[in-house]
Amino acid sequence: MAAYRRWVSVLCCLSLLGSFASASTISLPSDSRKVSLTLYYESLCPYSANFIVNYLPKLFNEDLISIVDLRLVPWGNAKLKGNGTFDCQHGPTECLLNTVEACAIDAWPKLNDHFPFIYCVENLELERKPLEWESCFKKLGLESKPVNDCYNSGLGQKLDLQYAAETSALEPPHTYVPWVVVDGQPLYEDYENYISYVCKAYKGANMPKACSGLTFNQIYNRKTIHPVCYKEIPPSTLSSRTISTVMSWIQKIVTSM
Repeated sequence: MAAYRRWVSVLCCLSLLGSFASASTISLPSDSRKVSLTLYYESLCPYSANFIVNYLPKLFNEDLISIVDLRLVPWGNAKLKGNGTFDCQHGPTECLLNTVEACAIDAWPKLNDHFPFIYCVENLELERKPLEWESCFKKLGLESKPVNDCYNSGLGQKLDLQYAAETSALEPPHTYVPWVVVDGQPLYEDYENYISYVCKAYKGANMPKACSGLTFNQIYNRKTIHPVCYKEIPPSTLSSRTISTVMSWIQKIVTSM
């Protein structure tokens, strides 16, 4: 029930996205003033799903979305094998859903069209029901044909390879997901604090209300290590990474009590 309420809440916010876009056109002198926010992720990494479901929707609160150009890149830690084939970190289902989400972005290029679908699919991952992803078409009143045609025609695979090339070209290279980049700068394991970085990067005259209460030095004073899905874990650092992840979970549990 709680997950359903979050889903309904974000849809209500997204229904206002057109109004936010219109307002941003009036208040911002040019699109160049927008802050670039890119999420490199994979569909079945639970930390990617958590970020999409519980953190990205904050963009739609107040007027933050008016200063942000958000892009989603569903490839993550997948590995190319040659001849256009690849393996995904969490198996064939992740490859399927990465392609489905790539097709959704292609079929519905506008953020307020594809984000609700991706949110719905990732919410099912958090509920451990990723194979029910097709139910998102009905929940959102979307036609499944554009996504299915993209997947079955081979276009989806081409999109995957484009996202693979973009991800592999990252400088510095990504070492885990979610890998969040603000104006070309990765946030590393402080990705859940992305709003502070967005507000700091924004150079426009009309600072959103969501930024007004932030003191930007807290970006450096409150850095926290959040759980991630590592691309490769060197054996020498496995124990420290495991301890780091466990401590992060404990911290979240204590905070929520």
